[in-house]
Amino acid sequence: MRLGINLGYWGAGMDGDNLAVAQEADLLGYDVCWAAEAYGSDAPTVLAWVAAQTESIDVGSAIMQIPARQPAMTAMTAATLDSLSGGRFRLGLGVSGPQVSEGWYGVKFDKPLARTREYVEIVRRAMSRERLSYEGEHWTLPLPDGPGKPIKLTVHPQREHIPLYIAAIGPKNLEQTGEIADGALLIFPSAEHLEDTAVKHLRAGREKAGRTMEGFDVCPTLPLAVGEDINGLADMFRPYTALYVGGMGSRKQNFYNQLAQRMGYEKEAAEIQDKYLSGDKNGAAAAVPHQLIDQTTLLGSVERIAERMQAYAAAGVTTLTLAPAGFTLDERLAALRAGTDALELSGLA
Repeated sequence: MRLGINLGYWGAGMDGDNLAVAQEADLLGYDVCWAAEAYGSDAPTVLAWVAAQTESIDVGSAIMQIPARQPAMTAMTAATLDSLSGGRFRLGLGVSGPQVSEGWYGVKFDKPLARTREYVEIVRRAMSRERLSYEGEHWTLPLPDGPGKPIKLTVHPQREHIPLYIAAIGPKNLEQTGEIADGALLIFPSAEHLEDTAVKHLRAGREKAGRTMEGFDVCPTLPLAVGEDINGLADMFRPYTALYVGGMGSRKQNFYNQLAQRMGYEKEAAEIQDKYLSGDKNGAAAAVPHQLIDQTTLLGSVERIAERMQAYAAAGVTTLTLAPAGFTLDERLAALRAGTDALELSGLA
């Protein structure tokens, strides 16, 4: 099992430390450094900045939002980043959510599975440097009855095949991801529930495409905090969990809330959402069960984290992406080093 690191969103208050964290991960042999985007910092700019100041670690978008860019633009960006980084770019895509898609980008959040499939097909055609033409429900290239003509990408990516990942949560999205992508980006993964909530759906998609799980990258992100006080460490992530389960999306369309329900927290997920949407964010955080946090983070001593890593590997994880927590740079770097220590202790390195 490989290790990755997720820097999250630039502009979240730890920007001055993020580059140092990425560089330390590079020195420690971490496999990939991911950066996110929502409606603040964009991922490609951050990844170009990181790639220019690291040596061997891959850089990946987790995610580049599908409603934010035309697919040909995404192919251009991916090819450019892969070329500039010396073949170290991984393209992570996702549809975002209805509030961001419609409120920020003005793109209707409808038929997300069909849009994703078409988007991936166009991106891959463009990155292969064939003359781009496509006829689909959501995109037609070139536009008919106009001056447009099939055009070929002029940038040569470093590699013939840039790894393509999709951020997926729901069963249908997971199955399609297994069918059309090289890897899946997962959030709030519980080793105990991963087979039922994710892997079996990914496997079904691979089988539909006539493939096995061999070579497919199952890549969840887990916050990491090192120490002996498990309860205290878990409390650090209460606001984070409450935000996603309670407030990320509308009452009817919150994919993270639905995931918590599929993990067996139906009553708790409803309470967290009720409190969060009513403005009681502290109450929502207090309502998050300790077990839910413990199951979806890496907490405790290096030995305990090593045991949890073994559980994730057994559940099918191939790249474990860590988000090291800490109030200072030194604390984040220490957590990062603990991650490599735990992996070595687990025997999975």
